[in-house]
Amino acid sequence: MGYKVVIAGATGNVGREMLNILAERQFPVDEIAVLASRRSLGTEVSFGDTTLKTRDLDTFDFTGWDIALFAIGSEATRKYAPIAAKAGCVVIDNSSLYRYDSEVPLVVPEVNPEAVDGYARKNIIANPNCSTAQMVVALKPLHDRARIKRVVVSTYQSVSGAGKEGMDELWEQTKSVYNPTSDVPPSKFQKEIAFNVIPHIDVFMEDGSTKEEWKMVVETKKIIDASIKVTATCVRVPVFVGHAESINIEFEDFLDEDEARDILREAPGIMVVDKRESGGYVTPKECVGDYATFISRIRQDGTIENGLNLWCVSDNLRKGAALNAVQIAETLGNRMLKKG
Repeated sequence: MGYKVVIAGATGNVGREMLNILAERQFPVDEIAVLASRRSLGTEVSFGDTTLKTRDLDTFDFTGWDIALFAIGSEATRKYAPIAAKAGCVVIDNSSLYRYDSEVPLVVPEVNPEAVDGYARKNIIANPNCSTAQMVVALKPLHDRARIKRVVVSTYQSVSGAGKEGMDELWEQTKSVYNPTSDVPPSKFQKEIAFNVIPHIDVFMEDGSTKEEWKMVVETKKIIDASIKVTATCVRVPVFVGHAESINIEFEDFLDEDEARDILREAPGIMVVDKRESGGYVTPKECVGDYATFISRIRQDGTIENGLNLWCVSDNLRKGAALNAVQIAETLGNRMLKKG
């Protein structure tokens, strides 16, 4: 049995990656439609060996389609997701619009696949923030063993998290450093990103946190456990693709680093690369194009009771966005088949 699948936002970085991953994972597609705004109408995109022309999102009829993967941002999602859902098409949304809606499940399939069942309330499933997605994959198996009390995370987030404009700005500014006659002032980012780091992602909130940091707190609680305390500092770094995170975890019970390493090795979606030698860890550049969330630098934190440190790296366009959305579609299909 195959599905009729829609990709909304097919010409963007995440939309194109969704198409790649659907093909790579041989998702059972009977028919596929690729949608874009009118300014991108007719643009060609690839789906496996097939070339598809984009259709107009504004006039598309979702009736009779099974699943729609949305990568069009919150504003457009607010308009089109209810239309698709009302037509009977299940929306898997990559924007932040529905993540905090109590009637919409927020799903990372390795962590809370059972939450998919809640899709029927609105016919919508939310995909979490990219930095949250990779972190909860690492936290959940450890939480199941020793119960997490508190997490302190610092992120090192690539410019692709800000879309094509962010990648272009890093590229142009990097070139301008070597060309004294060329100056590329910040446009997408608040300060120059080339050869720099910026501790500011999304807007500032009243308590001094940025919204990106707030998202990690709220989403982790919704996905894993509302009792977990989370504090985050999110930083944009001059890397094209791949997010990294330094995570400090305080548990209710003692968890030895060797046992933690063994637990993570057995956990779904995780690859442990943790050798205490030069190069015995994974960096963002090495994770690009991979499905896994990579864990390195696992070690005890002796400054707190029951503490552990680890380093977490993932391709943000994949696990942080497109891959997780496709995995949600796979989980949804499997659970529907079992119930059927």
